Amino acid sequence: MSIPPQLEGCKVPQEACSLQFLQGRQAGKVQSLAGLLPEELSQLPGVQPAFRGMQLFKWMASGATSFFQMQNLPKNLRQELEENYVVRSSFVSKKLVDPDGTIKLQLTLHDGKCIETVLLTDKDGRKTACVSSQVGCGMACAFCQTGRLGFSRNLEPAEIVEQFQFLEETVGRLDNIVFMGMGEPLLNLEAIRKAVAILTHPEGRNLSGRRITLSTCGIISGIYDLADNGPALKLAISLTTADAELRQQLMPVTAGNPLDKLRQAIIYYAEKTGRRCTLEAALLAGKNTGKESANRLISFARGLNCHINLIPWNPVEGLPFQEPSAKECKALIHQLENAGLNVTLRHRRGRKIGGACGQLGKTE
Repeated sequence: MSIPPQLEGCKVPQEACSLQFLQGRQAGKVQSLAGLLPEELSQLPGVQPAFRGMQLFKWMASGATSFFQMQNLPKNLRQELEENYVVRSSFVSKKLVDPDGTIKLQLTLHDGKCIETVLLTDKDGRKTACVSSQVGCGMACAFCQTGRLGFSRNLEPAEIVEQFQFLEETVGRLDNIVFMGMGEPLLNLEAIRKAVAILTHPEGRNLSGRRITLSTCGIISGIYDLADNGPALKLAISLTTADAELRQQLMPVTAGNPLDKLRQAIIYYAEKTGRRCTLEAALLAGKNTGKESANRLISFARGLNCHINLIPWNPVEGLPFQEPSAKECKALIHQLENAGLNVTLRHRRGRKIGGACGQLGKTE
């Protein structure tokens, strides 16, 4: 079977392609049922009585990759589903493993576009899925590889859920999920909501909402929407710097989402949800690590119910930045802690496979 023309741009070897994916794509079947809730599955032609939708949902949540594996469904229903739908609409086209244990999967989507998802394991063995929400990213942060790709399209709920499923298929049961991959999650919030509803469903994967974090570059309207309409997730803000002029240079999103109003939105979210927010700062040598930068960050964070994550910049070829020295990081942490702030210096993982923060999209 030849690879469809839409997939040739990803340079995927034929043996890496999912047979079901290729058969479904050639037959014009691109709707993945991984993006539907039990009540929606029950509305599909032939999926009657209603409990069949729940059976179907449970099978997919347990990792079934073919309708023919779903033995408690009638044979004629399995055949009908196989002829009209796919369990998943994407497939793993590349797998990279870092010596530190980080795993990055490249997924090819039904239209031939590619995204990446990463498995992170901490020192205590907890496994976290770093999931993408868009193909590429339109935020154009100056220090980020993904931002250089530009925005292509939003991911469908199924394409988000499938990333989690593929990672669990690769390494076993996961503990957490973070929407910190490719794209800006708050610009695809409805798909995020649907994916979270599927992953947290008590009859499915039943992942706790307290184990889910959404990271945004600071889309103020989206923060208010998330606070008012849920789901209740941990919120992380990619702040980088509290210097308005520098932040606008590094993060163009600042122009329409100024720091003072962003801070108000963070306060609102924390008060509305009762959850502490995280402020994230990618540390760039000589840019946002000095005493004045620390003072501005202290002023921004003081009075907020927040924790600060400092992330030493991960190199991206062609970008005009440098990694901060250990001395710079230590001095910054000391100044922030002396001001009474809770601070963590993140360990850098997955850098050799382009899987670290800010590196997604750098596959080779």
